[in-house]
Amino acid sequence: MNVGLFFGSFNPIHVGHLIIADTMATSTDLDQVWFVVSPQNPFKKTKSLLHEFDRMDMVERAIADNSRLKATDIEFSMPKPSYTIDTLVRLSEKYPQHIFRLIMGEDNLEQFANWKNHEAILEYYGLYVYQRPRAAESAFKTHPNVRLVEAPLLDISATFIRESIRANRSIRYMVPDVVGEMIERKKFYL
Repeated sequence: MNVGLFFGSFNPIHVGHLIIADTMATSTDLDQVWFVVSPQNPFKKTKSLLHEFDRMDMVERAIADNSRLKATDIEFSMPKPSYTIDTLVRLSEKYPQHIFRLIMGEDNLEQFANWKNHEAILEYYGLYVYQRPRAAESAFKTHPNVRLVEAPLLDISATFIRESIRANRSIRYMVPDVVGEMIERKKFYL
């Protein structure tokens, strides 16, 4: 299978993530998109990060009805913070029958040269890049192993959702109902 890997904290997963993943799975040559739930992003602070098992549970509930979307906890057993190249290598060793591609937003291309072994990621895996408004120009966009994919974008962020929860504002329609119910029931982000 040709598998796209969508890395993130998913803190929480929201409809923007789901739209991008579904678009990648249905409008490219990817057979599936796997959400790689990251315990700790090396570029992000962890102050408001829910436990990885809770975030994994939310992702699994959000995608349960879509057979082209999967979730993986591969990074949970890796050293923290984990780096994308290490995860790609681990997945390639565990699933040698699959071809893995990295899905990322165009805004990440600006910092991509700072990623550990970014040249190896480009050479051996390649990037499927969804466009983002206000993304800086990047020479990586013309690389032969970078595929630009049009995807509908919502200007929605997990930060905005967490702030809305703390301010007692509605998050309806920003997250799948099953995720909203879980957040409310478990009092996440309060």
